[in-house]
Amino acid sequence: MSETTHPTADRPAGRDRPARGERLADWTDGRLGIYGLGRQYLRKVFPDHWSFMLGEICLYTFIVLILTGVYLTLFFHPSMNEVTYNGSYVPLSGVRMSEAYSSTLDISFDVRGGLLIRQIHHWAALIFIAAMFVHMMRHFFTGSFRKPRELNWLFGWLLLFIALFEGLLGYSLPDDLLSGAGMRLIEGMTLAVPVVGTYLSFFLFGGEFPGHDIVARFYSLHVLLLPGIMAALVVTHLILVFYHKHTQFPGPGKTERNVVGQPFFPVYVAKAGGFFFLVFGVVTLIAAIATVNPVWVYGPYRPDQVSTGAQPDWYLGFAEGLVRVMPGWEIVLGGHTLALGVFIPFLAFPLWLVLIGVYPFVEAWVTGDRREHHLLDRPRNRPVRTGLGVGWLTGFLVAMAAGGNDIWATHFHLSVNAITWFARIALFAGPVLAFVVTRRICLGLQRRDRDKVLHGRETGRIRRLPHGEYVEVHEPLAQGELYRLTQHEQPVPVEDAPDRVLGRARAALSRWMFGPGSQIPKARPEVEREKTPTPHP
Repeated sequence: MSETTHPTADRPAGRDRPARGERLADWTDGRLGIYGLGRQYLRKVFPDHWSFMLGEICLYTFIVLILTGVYLTLFFHPSMNEVTYNGSYVPLSGVRMSEAYSSTLDISFDVRGGLLIRQIHHWAALIFIAAMFVHMMRHFFTGSFRKPRELNWLFGWLLLFIALFEGLLGYSLPDDLLSGAGMRLIEGMTLAVPVVGTYLSFFLFGGEFPGHDIVARFYSLHVLLLPGIMAALVVTHLILVFYHKHTQFPGPGKTERNVVGQPFFPVYVAKAGGFFFLVFGVVTLIAAIATVNPVWVYGPYRPDQVSTGAQPDWYLGFAEGLVRVMPGWEIVLGGHTLALGVFIPFLAFPLWLVLIGVYPFVEAWVTGDRREHHLLDRPRNRPVRTGLGVGWLTGFLVAMAAGGNDIWATHFHLSVNAITWFARIALFAGPVLAFVVTRRICLGLQRRDRDKVLHGRETGRIRRLPHGEYVEVHEPLAQGELYRLTQHEQPVPVEDAPDRVLGRARAALSRWMFGPGSQIPKARPEVEREKTPTPHP
């Protein structure tokens, strides 16, 4: 029989029974194992870098959205039944409108703190999506999506994708004239789907547009289904961050097998708690001084009216721009009219987002890199990836700017047709040009790092040599800086890289043409990747 230590063996004399708090802790730990989990995870080390706060902004604004959303649900009536408004906003007194719009006005003018909560909720949504967007770009440019974090990248991408539609649904709930114009665009895109478009529109709106059920259906999706999915994705995302350990930027003492930083508790918890209240305070300050979505100005939605200068929230400007720059093409096939001017943007919008969702798997397939990576890349050391990312962003920004072509035309006294044609050309030429320029900049920065490693840091001091020549004095780099500039792997030489990519493409082509197991003979052996890191010269 094994020897067991009695729980009271180390208890001071005079204490026959443990304290009440100690008994409660023992009871809880015996059923949930909290002590063991605490020992394992509360001392987990997190690296310290300002860019890691981008993910925290996403999390904290999501919490703000949940808190303010719960408050708004207590007063909002998701119904399209018509009522006569008799509230505090006199300009709309006696106007017929839906219950949804009437309750939105009541929240804004009659509920204590209602307008501030509405503003906080809307601004938090805008910042939440912007923070997720920037957070994903940080992961993309530093290569943190590589093995073993591909699934976590997909979860983050799904969060961004769902958040775009969640924002669209919330934006449409007040049933004002501006959001109704956006719903008209959604109806047009739905009708543009070949063969089944009309059935989808009837199912979505509950009959002819705008129907009588759209607000109630959007409300259920906005407050129940999509937030539940997003909350599950957030929890899973955080669990995988703990499981895989946090990535870190390279530096002295940092390797693929360790993490240099501060413990989760109490240091990181204290910083995170303070940062949460800072984010909440900044969002509240913005909401208090900057009006967003003043629905009382637009009035209730009427199918025969549209507000001038109608613009969606920034994250949907990309989809709006794709529709505006697309020519109004229509073709008739088998008695069905295909509105390509709307259907092609309807497909291009998700496909453009899919490009960044599948990129980790494409890069792993092209490079053949199956190793685990816990150190981040400097974007300049991955010029092709950085160029592709900047090209993607360029296309996104061009389409988003094109979504306001009428605003550009009226404010700068330009031709709207000229702006549209410029956007059409820039949508294709801009990403290519951005890729080329970004790649050349990255290569130039690599050469500058190489010169710093070889010759040292420029001091700005000029010295005249005995024979009359003037030279600048250089100082050798510190060992930490020298390591940071030389720790990355050398890429495969340029003249050999096409052979590796071509070999994989040839093998895929062979499998597609001749079935599994077949292979096209190679002209020469494929160059294998170097297994160990090689310092930059």
